[in-house]
Amino acid sequence: MNEIQGIARLKIHDGKLEEFKQVASQCMEVVRTKDTGTLQYELYFNADQTECLVLERYRDSQALMEHLKNIGGLMDAMLKTCTAAGEVCGNAAPELVRVLEGSPVRLFTPYQSL
Repeated sequence: MNEIQGIARLKIHDGKLEEFKQVASQCMEVVRTKDTGTLQYELYFNADQTECLVLERYRDSQALMEHLKNIGGLMDAMLKTCTAAGEVCGNAAPELVRVLEGSPVRLFTPYQSL
């Protein structure tokens, strides 16, 4: 199985919610119009909208790397509105492992599944 799943955990800076929402909407538009292997990309807020989870699924490692390239131009703007961390789950290709090195994203490999 080559599918890659991800969870981005975004903590929104005080007073930056509206700016965060604008950048998040731009990211969603890029995903809709440019990504070719993104299977799921959903954003969820906690009750007071101080945190956002992004649930992501990609066809494979190449699709995730394409996504990262496509939204790369928005990352500076995004990181001005929040702090980010996350997890990537799956059998990541060596190129994806290298891309994630040194980032706040942890890689988890499969152990058991249905």
